[in-house]
Amino acid sequence: MLRLAHMVAGFLIALAVICPALAAVNDAVANGFSVGQTLQIAASPAQVYAQLIVPAHWWSSAHTFSHRAENLILDAKAGGCWCEALPNGGSVQHLIVVNAVPGQSLVLRGALGPLQGQGVDGALSITLKPMAGGTELSFTYNLGGYRKDGLQNFAAPVDRVLGEQMERLKSVLETGSPEPKTKGNVK
Repeated sequence: MLRLAHMVAGFLIALAVICPALAAVNDAVANGFSVGQTLQIAASPAQVYAQLIVPAHWWSSAHTFSHRAENLILDAKAGGCWCEALPNGGSVQHLIVVNAVPGQSLVLRGALGPLQGQGVDGALSITLKPMAGGTELSFTYNLGGYRKDGLQNFAAPVDRVLGEQMERLKSVLETGSPEPKTKGNVK
C-alpha cells in the first residue's frame, strides 16, 4: 500500500511538471482543497453545454484509465454517471451528476483519478454565463476527507489536470480540435 501511495505521489508530481501551470488553487489543507478557474469561450452557452456533456470529444486520453477518451460517457441527468468503459467488460465511475441545467450549469460528485481509492469525496460545479462573444465557463472542484498524509499536495496537480481538460473543451468549441493551439483566456 505504501508503494502505491508513492507511485500516486510520483504521478501527481510528474503531472505538476508536465502540465502547464494554471495556478487556481483556492485553498489547500490537510483535509481537503478547492480549485477553480474561469475561461472565456467563443461559443454560446447552449453550444458549450452540448459539448461539455460529451467528454469523449474533448477529455484527454492520457487522463483516463483505459487511455481512450472515446470510452467516456456522461449521462447528464440527476443520478447519471460520468463513466468509462474498460477492456473485458470493466468500468469506472468517475463522477455522478447531482444537478444538470442545460446551457447553465452541471454539478457532479465524486473523487477523480487516483483520489478514488482514498477516503474522500468531491463536488465539481460548472457554470456557464452568457457574455459578449460567447460564454464564461467557471468551474470549482472542492474535495475533502481523510488521507493519512493529507490532501494539500493534490490540489495543484488536480487543478492542472482539470484546467487542461477545460482548455481542451474550449479548443474543441473554437477550433474543432481538442488540442489547444495556445494557452490563454484563463483568468
